[in-house]
Amino acid sequence: MNIRHLMVGFAAFSMTVSSVVFADDIYKWIDENGDVYYADRPFGEPSEEVLQFSYNRTNSTAVQKRVQAHRDTTAARRVARAEAGKAALTAIETRELAEQKLAQCHEYRAKLQTMVNSRRLYRQSDAGERVYLDEAAKAEAHRNIEALIKDTCGD
Repeated sequence: MNIRHLMVGFAAFSMTVSSVVFADDIYKWIDENGDVYYADRPFGEPSEEVLQFSYNRTNSTAVQKRVQAHRDTTAARRVARAEAGKAALTAIETRELAEQKLAQCHEYRAKLQTMVNSRRLYRQSDAGERVYLDEAAKAEAHRNIEALIKDTCGD
């Protein structure tokens, strides 16, 4: 129990001494060589002056508001960066899909050109043999490839 009383007494003494230190005046003077001196007691120099200081307690509510505003701004910046990254990724994906679609369009057009220029068309059977198409099957294949071109190329 004595240690507790001793600690409380020391804390009270520390607060008393610290308030006295803040309450004292600060003196400033300049010597004949132009050097500036500061002290906590007067020295009687002719150029001596008492400096006036004022002390205002920190407004903890205002500090908390500034800290929270800074956190909010930082979080908003992070969200904006993440969204910008997603938008860039989406733009890249969109460009890649457009390139794939264009390549598919060129492939379908090449197949149609081959069909038009070929005299005989065939498909491979499950056994790997060629099965030649008759006129009705050729017309159906032609319609199918034109439909694919229309869907893919927008023609």
